[in-house]
Amino acid sequence: MSELPTILVIDDEVRSLESITRILDEDFDVRSASKIADAVKILEDNWVQIVLCDQRMPEQTGVEFLKMVRQRWPDVIRMIISGYTDAHDIIDGVNEAGIYQYITKPWHPENLLLTLQNACRLYDLQRQNELLAVELKMSPSGADETMRKRKEKLRKDFDFEDGIIRGPQSPMNAVCTTLRQVAPYDVPVLLSGASGTGKELAARALHYGSLRWNKPFVIENCGALPDELLESELFGHKRGAFTGAVEDHVGLFERADGGTVFLDEIGEVSPAFQVKLLRTLQEGEIRPVGSTRTRKVDVRVIAATNRDLDDEVRAGRFRADLFYRLAGIVVRLPDLKDRAGDIPVLAEALLDRAMKQLGKRVRGLSQEAIDCMCLYSWPGNIREMQNEIQQMLVMGPQDGELGADLLSRHILQAEPGDEEGDPIPVLAQLDGTLKDRIGELEARIIKETLIRHRWNKSKAARELGLSRVGLRAKLERYGLENVKPLPKTRRAAGGVH
Repeated sequence: MSELPTILVIDDEVRSLESITRILDEDFDVRSASKIADAVKILEDNWVQIVLCDQRMPEQTGVEFLKMVRQRWPDVIRMIISGYTDAHDIIDGVNEAGIYQYITKPWHPENLLLTLQNACRLYDLQRQNELLAVELKMSPSGADETMRKRKEKLRKDFDFEDGIIRGPQSPMNAVCTTLRQVAPYDVPVLLSGASGTGKELAARALHYGSLRWNKPFVIENCGALPDELLESELFGHKRGAFTGAVEDHVGLFERADGGTVFLDEIGEVSPAFQVKLLRTLQEGEIRPVGSTRTRKVDVRVIAATNRDLDDEVRAGRFRADLFYRLAGIVVRLPDLKDRAGDIPVLAEALLDRAMKQLGKRVRGLSQEAIDCMCLYSWPGNIREMQNEIQQMLVMGPQDGELGADLLSRHILQAEPGDEEGDPIPVLAQLDGTLKDRIGELEARIIKETLIRHRWNKSKAARELGLSRVGLRAKLERYGLENVKPLPKTRRAAGGVH
């Protein structure tokens, strides 16, 4: 039996099957089928952990097939891959077939591989939970103690000291002080800040710092779903309430009873849904779609937005009464560009996390790489840094050090105050004559090229179309002739949260 997890890929296009098999072959025991009957035979004869099925199959749709898989092999992780993003297909897939992920074409190889690796972890967690359930029956007191310890560890992982990574003089210190003061009190909190600033992490810290910390914490991205599906997800629905509602569905508010509901991107909900949400917050009760009866729920609501809701209220796009219901306390999270002192410790923490997720070890980030990262404004905030470090880790040497040459070009070319995106603002920051401004841009490009080539002047000159003598002359002109790679640094000890 193969030690690799087994995945079954089903697609009637032979080239698509071959392409996916090539990508996954090193990490999975890949079984493929171009017909539903062949797929069923493989499932009957093999221990399959994941099924990845194309939605448009000749015999039946992928959702119909995975609905059958759910009935016969309920433990198998079910995923759909399709070039079509029809909302009804997505709803049917979630409700009827219990789809774990809906992957759209064209897919990126690295993202597909990462998604499937995460699915494998989910499968393992399911098996562990089954074993834990058996242990609970055999030894209730021991299982209770295990669960208590896990919850305590989770609470520590998301507390205000260890959970929110920052430097000694960070602007986040004031934010954490506010969150710590607010957490014990059962009031709604509105977290405001640009995308990627860590609003979900702050929400978790609020929950685990509250009296509700040992109750559920559930999340819904309100901007990702249409009204009908959002209402079903939050409030639940009854069987037959709409096409595809084949069984009763418990909404997140009911699941979180006694705990916390985190409504991310609350500024994206439509005016019509705002009315329904306001009623729930006012009355403390929900009514599932298709039901005539209401149910009382006791939840704390934490909302987050990257919009200025004050402006939205003034413009008439967001209800003032809902705003005041949500904004019991308003906490604004600063952009990463305003947290320059946090960048080194954040980078190290994100690298630790990426190494655990991807199973690859390196010695750390070079000081030169960290210095380049500190010069960049990070318009995508922490999420952008997370993606950049993950890319560096994938492309970097096993057990080696991640140098500045692995950083993206736009980061290497950045100077203090630069904004990513339109190059005009960067040019506007340059002073002097046209010749002076062109010279400064040229110096940036030369320095970036040298860093990428690990300060190999022959390679840099070749890429720039210069002779070594010509490059040396420009280095002297711009004061770069004595610039050397900064000494390597060893990473500080410590864990990631």
